[in-house]
Amino acid sequence: MAKDIRPSRDISRLIEIMAALRTPDTGCPWDLAQNFRSIAPYTIEEAYEVADAIERGDLGDLKDELGDLLLQVVYHARMAEERAAFRFGDVVEAITSKMIRRHPHVFGTPEERTAGAAEGFWERIKAEEKSAGALRSSPSLGSVVARSLLAEVPVTLPALTRAVKLQDKAAKVGFDWPNIGQVFDKLREELAELELEIGPDLGQTPDNRTHSKSPPPDVKGLAPNRSKIEEEFGDVMLAMANLARHLKIDPEAALRGANQKFIRRFRYVEEGLARRGKSPEQSDLAEMDALWDEAKKAERSGG
Repeated sequence: MAKDIRPSRDISRLIEIMAALRTPDTGCPWDLAQNFRSIAPYTIEEAYEVADAIERGDLGDLKDELGDLLLQVVYHARMAEERAAFRFGDVVEAITSKMIRRHPHVFGTPEERTAGAAEGFWERIKAEEKSAGALRSSPSLGSVVARSLLAEVPVTLPALTRAVKLQDKAAKVGFDWPNIGQVFDKLREELAELELEIGPDLGQTPDNRTHSKSPPPDVKGLAPNRSKIEEEFGDVMLAMANLARHLKIDPEAALRGANQKFIRRFRYVEEGLARRGKSPEQSDLAEMDALWDEAKKAERSGG
């Protein structure tokens, strides 16, 4: 069967290919050895690669990465079908039903379409869906899904994204700062607690250290309260995520942009040193920092 399979624009061909890969004896040994848990990391990775292609504006690569992500959906559906839990068609039916149900202003009755998208309709429909299945079992995974307000936010999300979603859920029931000034106050409070936990001498040079004449401690020497420092750092990150939410900024996208900017400017530093016959290892912070400032100036002037 597999020898006669050819590429196609029809989704049924991809489903057929996955079935062939998962067929005992004649399929692919690697694909046959996989399960939901072993494939899940690839699913997450492919979603990130889609986001990366979008960030780079590479539509050709986006086409390929969307195909890789689609394969993940087909893969999970095939494994579920082997357990007689559901098939790919059931996945399609579930999402089409959901999209129709959640857009009554587009697909509803003439009256609903005329009324348009009333404020808060999306949250209301989602709440109705949740109340319809307040506590449900998953036959394929054997777990019980709690209907807590925050329990529905997936633990597998990137931590920054999950922090925003958790706080967004809490905000919908009134647990939120009413204005952004208070969010900044909370961020300053958390930064002060982190600084207090670290201690006044960490990272200071003999020139600017005012609290002690002893050398600044190394981070590795903070083992006794490392866990507390990590906890306080987490609180700072949570406050930053909340600030991003109030500013309507995707913190993951903002950080990806900052990463790219760091790469771009550090590359400028490397190239500047190379023109001087040096490598970063042969330079010092002052020289590299001067080149970094040049890179910033060049970017801001459009150079």
